[in-house]
Amino acid sequence: MQPVTLRTSRLELSLPTPADADAVTAAAQDPEVPRWTTLPSPYERAHADDFITKAAQWWEAETELTWAIRLDGRWIGMVGLQHLHMRGDAEIGFWMAAEARGAGYLGEAARAVIDFAFSDAVGLKRLEWQAIVGNIPSARTARSLGFRYEGLMRQKLVDPRGRHDGWVAGLLSTDDRTPVDWPILAV
Repeated sequence: MQPVTLRTSRLELSLPTPADADAVTAAAQDPEVPRWTTLPSPYERAHADDFITKAAQWWEAETELTWAIRLDGRWIGMVGLQHLHMRGDAEIGFWMAAEARGAGYLGEAARAVIDFAFSDAVGLKRLEWQAIVGNIPSARTARSLGFRYEGLMRQKLVDPRGRHDGWVAGLLSTDDRTPVDWPILAV
C-alpha cells in the first residue's frame, strides 16, 4: 500500500520523513515517553533514522501504517496501526511531544486514523488499544475515542525494562464512538 496522507481541521498526518528525525529524537528524551511506550531509552538519533526507514517499508508490506502528526508543518507526535491484518484487526498506538499534549491534537489525529482504518481502503473490523497499567492519559484518550475497556492483561506488555501488566480496550467498526464509563478511570 502506498502511504496515505490524512488531514483534519488542524493537522496533517503523513509518513514520517528524515526531516522529522531531530524532533522525534528530542521528544523521546522526555522521561514519560519511554515510561509508557516501547521506545528505547536512551533514545538516539539512529533510533529515529531506523524507525523512519522502517515506517515506509511497513506501509509497503501492509504490516503497520504509521503517521507523523504535524501541526503547521511541524512534527508533534506519532500515531499508527500495528499488528495490521487488512480487512481484520490492528492495534492503535500513539504518543505526543510534551509541548503538544493537552490541546486535543492526539484525539483529533487518532479519530482520522480510526476513520481510515474502518474505511473500505483498509476494511478493519476491530481496533485494539493497549497500555501499561497506570497510563491514565492514554486511557482517557482511548475512552474519548469510543474504545470499550475489556480488561487487565497480566505481564502482557514487554519493553526493554521488562514485563508489565496492561490494560486492553477494543473498538469495533460497528460500535458507536460515544465514550462509556471505564472502571479504571472512575476516581
